[in-house]
Amino acid sequence: MSLLRRRAEPAAALRATVGSLTLPNAVMGASGTAGYGAELARYLDLADVGAIVTKSLAPFAWQGNPAPRVHETSSGMINAVGLQGPGVERWLTEELPELAATGTRVIASIWGRTVDDYRRAAEMLADAPSSVVAVEVNISCPNTEDRGNMFAHSVAASAEVIAATEACRRPRWAKLSPNTPDLVAVAGAAHEAGAEAVTLTNTLIGMVIDTDARRPLLGNGSGGLSGPAIRPVAVRAVFETHAAHPYLPIVGVGGVASAADAVEFLLAGARAVQVGTATFADPRSIGRVRDELSEWCHAQGLDSLDQIIGAAHR
Repeated sequence: MSLLRRRAEPAAALRATVGSLTLPNAVMGASGTAGYGAELARYLDLADVGAIVTKSLAPFAWQGNPAPRVHETSSGMINAVGLQGPGVERWLTEELPELAATGTRVIASIWGRTVDDYRRAAEMLADAPSSVVAVEVNISCPNTEDRGNMFAHSVAASAEVIAATEACRRPRWAKLSPNTPDLVAVAGAAHEAGAEAVTLTNTLIGMVIDTDARRPLLGNGSGGLSGPAIRPVAVRAVFETHAAHPYLPIVGVGGVASAADAVEFLLAGARAVQVGTATFADPRSIGRVRDELSEWCHAQGLDSLDQIIGAAHR
């Protein structure tokens, strides 16, 4: 066992509180980058990370967008997978048992085309096993058919969706979009409607042109840009949201690939972080970031992450 791992085991400094949920550490796997999470178990002990957020689930099966769906960019990737998935019911019976067996904490991500879709997805999770500790309500995925009506671009619509998902009987986190100037207001409205926390942020809408074919490369045209390229945007979103709503718990996500990246989000005001796109290059990245963060806290003499959360505002 490495020195890093021995330091990480007590994990007192890494413990994270997000709303009513306490996690053993502040580093999670993000939604949509490792299937439903269990496939990472061959690379790291999933019980040893804060939580795993599943790929977003609708109350129905969904085939997603036409290929090609994913393309590497100079500083990350762009995707238009389009929320392909088996639906909540099949996930509960076919995917969750394997993930739950790892001992990790599961955060189920849900999406829908309508408010009623979100309501139904939440209701389906009401009797989920206790391994499902929270629900991340994804109201901001850019890969839906009508981006102009993305729920996270509207204060009223965001609040309506969050209010409709109460039936899940678990803490709810609203995953929001960086593609709106109203992000801070949307975050406040989601919190008032029942979200214990907000996840900032989802991908940036972008496009890649195939210069030989002279048309958009992705089958859906545009898609969501993720990875290191969007980290400054996500950090700014966290900073501004924390400044406006200092008591609203924030989970930071967007280009986290190292302890330094995680610390940047924490200083901006996040209480925890998620690692996503980095797992494509290194499936062990969630555990690696966790251990690096443990070593950083040890070097800084920190007893708790609370000592640095939001410190960039002070």
